[in-house]
Amino acid sequence: MRKAVQLTMALVAVAGMTAMAGVAEAKCVKKGAIGSAGDEAGAKLQVDEALLQAVDWGAWAAWMGSNNKVGAAAKVGGYSFGKRTYRCNKGGSWGWTCRGQATICKI
Repeated sequence: MRKAVQLTMALVAVAGMTAMAGVAEAKCVKKGAIGSAGDEAGAKLQVDEALLQAVDWGAWAAWMGSNNKVGAAAKVGGYSFGKRTYRCNKGGSWGWTCRGQATICKI
């Protein structure tokens, strides 16, 4: 789990710096992320978390505190978190690795 969190945090650190400038200039940003976990659902959850963290930590906290399901469209923390697409593979250090993307819009 620690390795997955470190990977997520590294991706967020790089993407987050770019995202903040992008959100200020445009209403919508397209983001991608990678997640790893012991099962496919957990890896997708890691992707969803990293996508929101890359745009706004407050939106991530609101999403985590809600009843939103992995991959479902939602409105959280002033953002529209659209449908995500995933490409998942069994294997890797945690069992599953998913790559995903979404368009996140300021509302």
